Amino acid sequence: MNLDDNESWNTIYMGMMKRLVILGAPGVGKGTQAARLGTEFGWAHISTGDMLRDAVRQGLPLGQQAKDYMDRGELVPDDLMVELVGDRIKQADCREGFILDGFPRTVVQAQKLDHLLKVSDLTVDDVINIDVSQEEIIQRLSQRLVCETCGYVATTAERMKEGDKCPSCGQRLIRRRDDQPDTIRNRLEVYESQTRSLIEYYRERGILNNVDGLGSMDEVYSRILSTLGISSVST
Repeated sequence: MNLDDNESWNTIYMGMMKRLVILGAPGVGKGTQAARLGTEFGWAHISTGDMLRDAVRQGLPLGQQAKDYMDRGELVPDDLMVELVGDRIKQADCREGFILDGFPRTVVQAQKLDHLLKVSDLTVDDVINIDVSQEEIIQRLSQRLVCETCGYVATTAERMKEGDKCPSCGQRLIRRRDDQPDTIRNRLEVYESQTRSLIEYYRERGILNNVDGLGSMDEVYSRILSTLGISSVST
C-alpha cells in the first residue's frame, strides 16, 4: 500500500479508534480543533457546551436546570454533566472513537468518565491541553459573535458586528451572555480554581499533551496532529 496516497491514509485513519479529551480555558479554540479532528478522522465530536445550549433552546428539563449556571459562567453540576455524556457516548457514531470538548471539567467528572468507559473495557487514549494566556482569551471572547440559531461562530477576520446575518443560515449574530467581560473573568476564575487540577490528574496518568494555542487555526491543528503522532489525510 502506498502511504503517500491520500485515499490510503484515509482508509488507515478512518479505521483508527481514538478517544480524546480536549482541555483548555474558555476561548482557546477547543471546539474548532475538535470539530476539525472529528471531520477528518471520523471521530464523533461531543461538545457538551453545544449540547447544553441545545437543551436550553429546546426547553428540555436538563436545559432548564443548567441555564442558571451557564448564565453566571459557573460549571454545571457533575451529576447533570455525567448523565448527559454517559447517554451520548453510547450512541452509534461513538463506536469508532470520539473527542470530548468541554468535559470533563473537574477531577470528579474525569473519574466518573473513567468509570463509564471501564464498564465497556475502554479508556481515554490521549488528552490535549491547549494553552493560551488569559489576556489573549479575554480579547478573543469579548469579540466573539455566534448565531443564535445554528451556533455558527464568526471569526474576527470576518469583521462582523452584532445583529449581522449569519453566513451559515442567515439568522442573527449575537454576543452570548457568557461572553460579556465580567462573565468571562468569572469563567476564567472558575477554570483556574476547578479545572486546572485536571492537568495534574491526566499528567499523572501519562496521557497529557500540552499544545501552544497561539497562532492560526492551521498552526494549532498541525501541533495537535504532531502531538498525536498522526498526519493530516488532506495533505
